Amino acid sequence: MADSPGLGEQALNKAAEIGLSSQLDEVENLDVNIKTDPLKLVQGEVEAVTIEGEGLVMQKDLRMGELEMQMTSVAINPLSVAFGKIELTKPTEAKAQVVLTEADINRAFNSEYVRSQLQSQKIHINEQLRTIDPQHIDFRLPGDGKVALNASIKLVETGENQQVAFSAVPRISANGKTVALENVEYGESQEISPELTKALIDETSEILNLSNFDLEGMSLEVNQLKVEVGKLTLQAEAYVEKIPSA
Repeated sequence: MADSPGLGEQALNKAAEIGLSSQLDEVENLDVNIKTDPLKLVQGEVEAVTIEGEGLVMQKDLRMGELEMQMTSVAINPLSVAFGKIELTKPTEAKAQVVLTEADINRAFNSEYVRSQLQSQKIHINEQLRTIDPQHIDFRLPGDGKVALNASIKLVETGENQQVAFSAVPRISANGKTVALENVEYGESQEISPELTKALIDETSEILNLSNFDLEGMSLEVNQLKVEVGKLTLQAEAYVEKIPSA
């Protein structure tokens, strides 16, 4: 009988791992660790739920290098456990940390989704309305709390290639859901179009929008953003209404 609590936890862990994985396009590594006491579990109490993941690819080709989430004092329906599920009887709060690497963000910028978003816009360049076709976007995290972007953009109507380069400081919005770019500084190339620069700045904010990383039944609100060489670390509060399970 000594093994049965462990086996019960293992079954719940596996069910949650399968449930979370089903919401992701790719998963390199995902571990769910549910800590509970058999007597408390019967009363619908779970001491802690920890989720750790690496290389989690969301919709729109957005990849999280790392995800860590910790929940404590989780109330569940004890009957759901018999079916290998974790059904919350009330929402719970969690602490979360998301790490996005330079490569993760570059992957998103050069995805079909972001290309189509930019191609769908008509932008004024030298007082002419143009369609843009991004050739390559190089996103960098050089340190000093900044992000930097260097984009090669083709003007569809003329076939001409333009370079756009700028750096900026990312800041969390008041609602903790979006990241805005401030203190924009331009590279050596002259700014050819404020509208084009704004479109790229908006797309950067869109990629870093935390609602992109919400899983079903879970939403994140960022309270701290750390910008280091090669990676962005987001500290967040998570509001959890549901833990997906198989």
